[in-house]
Amino acid sequence: MAEITLEKLTKVYPDGTKAVRQLDLEIGDGQFVALVGPSGCGKTSALRMVAGLEPITDGVVRIGGQVVNRLPPKNRDIAMVFQNYALYPHMTAYKNMAFGLKLRKLDRKEIDRRVRDAARVLGLEDILRKKPRTLSGGQRQRVAMGRAIVREPQAFLMDEPLSNLDAKLRVEMRAEIARIQRSLEVTTIYVTHDQVEAMTLGDKVAVMRDGVLQQFDVSQALYDRPVNLFVAEFIGSPAMNLVGADIERSNGAMYASFGEHRLRIDDDVLADRPALREFEGKPLILGIRPEDLEDAALADEAPPERRISAVVDIREDMGSDVFIHFGSGGRPVRGKDVAAAVGVEAIQATEEQARQKGGLFVARVGRASGAREGEQIELLVAPSRLHFFDPETGHGIYDGG
Repeated sequence: MAEITLEKLTKVYPDGTKAVRQLDLEIGDGQFVALVGPSGCGKTSALRMVAGLEPITDGVVRIGGQVVNRLPPKNRDIAMVFQNYALYPHMTAYKNMAFGLKLRKLDRKEIDRRVRDAARVLGLEDILRKKPRTLSGGQRQRVAMGRAIVREPQAFLMDEPLSNLDAKLRVEMRAEIARIQRSLEVTTIYVTHDQVEAMTLGDKVAVMRDGVLQQFDVSQALYDRPVNLFVAEFIGSPAMNLVGADIERSNGAMYASFGEHRLRIDDDVLADRPALREFEGKPLILGIRPEDLEDAALADEAPPERRISAVVDIREDMGSDVFIHFGSGGRPVRGKDVAAAVGVEAIQATEEQARQKGGLFVARVGRASGAREGEQIELLVAPSRLHFFDPETGHGIYDGG
């Protein structure tokens, strides 16, 4: 086991595409770090440079303190788990897991020990004699993981290992990967486009966009204090609601106004984000997560400055929750940051509605909500959970602006 350090790691392909731009990351010994971002953000290119499968244009990769830029993959003491299982169809699960060890000319007893130890950890003891065609998707993925585990490497590198599985099996395997990694305490880099996978698995999460690291922190920090609009929209499901707002002062209190709505900004929020005071009388971007809105009929009484009144466009019953879609009446937030996070198609599909009804919001309310499509609803806003962004830079407004 060992720490992995990336210093100014850069990848430029022959056609001029800049896949990774000066990526700095420190991954501690035994730490599980997830790289997440939309397709083309550079996460897989970064992983492949760590593995030695892609030449490094510039920068340094250290594994266990050793610079490995020029080392071939076999000498880096890492093991990879890919999106496709890449199992030999004519070999049993046992032989698939043992094959790499045989190439390294390990003693037969040592090979058997490692394979059976890995099989016990992965729950594969009953299928070691079976061939891949007779195994389920989850079993094949566990065999692929077993092939990596038996090598007892310094680090695991995983490239979207669950993307070929169905939704239910992905949840089960996600928990399995977390359990195995915690048990083995092996340094792990895990690449995924799924922010739920990243946030639930990673000790820390690196959010990437266009080859540039946006934010590297624990999941809760990404959720509570996104560094910019891209991270705010990318982390969380449904995505954060965004609307253009104006900061006003009245009777000594500060308010965020948009459309016909006027929300008071609590004193503790101002204390935590003193840079907000600089936006008095100016426009900014207000963010409210769907789960920070609640049907007023299901909650305690609250003053008008904590409420939003709207007409329900769409009601989606999710079983445990209800998603309420409505127009905020405020200025829609567009631009490259939002498009990169949610997709250009999603922006285009809602353009006409946003023009007519203002920024489109989603509220994630309790399943007991009686909200009906076409009817008025009163929503309570969690006052301490408001987010603010600079409309010029897209950066989150916190203590330092």
